[in-house]
Amino acid sequence: MPPPSQTPTLEQPVILARGPWALDRVRTCWLAEKFEPSPAHTKAADAAIRGLRDRGSPSHDGMAARLVDYRLQDDGIAIDLQPLRWALRLVAGDASHSVAALCVTRSADGRWLAGRRAQWVASWAGRWALGAGGSVDVGENLGDTLVRELSEEWGVAPAHVRGEALVRLPQHLVMFVGQAWLASGAEDAVSPDHEHDAHAWWPREIARWPAEAGEPLRRMASLLEE
Repeated sequence: MPPPSQTPTLEQPVILARGPWALDRVRTCWLAEKFEPSPAHTKAADAAIRGLRDRGSPSHDGMAARLVDYRLQDDGIAIDLQPLRWALRLVAGDASHSVAALCVTRSADGRWLAGRRAQWVASWAGRWALGAGGSVDVGENLGDTLVRELSEEWGVAPAHVRGEALVRLPQHLVMFVGQAWLASGAEDAVSPDHEHDAHAWWPREIARWPAEAGEPLRRMASLLEE
């Protein structure tokens, strides 16, 4: 893999690596050296954070993760990360290869958990999203991030979870995508956090999803069904 800083801007998401991987086969190595952005990126991140706060977002702007490298190993994947400022993911067109985790969540009978994001959140405000997602804490294993985000956002623990793909988005944000299944009947226990103002269980068959399920969500679900 070429260093992220040498990767040209892309117009479509790119699957960097495809699982599935058991979580004990997802190895995360943290480098000690923090990422140092350019002055222009720092200025843009400062402006983005001010914009969030002006519209009532309590975004913390702490430290998060940046992709440095990855390697497929045996039946798993090794991912090298380094600390970087969280707000850099908000810089338009270049998120500095910040890493976020997405835990797509299914009921035992295959339905998909969808939540409408609150208007104040930093990303996908007012839009529907699948499962749970968020930044990676410094020192955290990516598999643990999936489980933690599901617990924080929906108040449930998975019966089974696995890593699915490493995806780079056009704005140079990297997503570690996992898929989780709840125990039978556990879908009734989900309790959305303050980042969501509505939720629903969409049918197992993607073709039967409601109109608010945008094309990016349908593509993501189709990828996971392959």
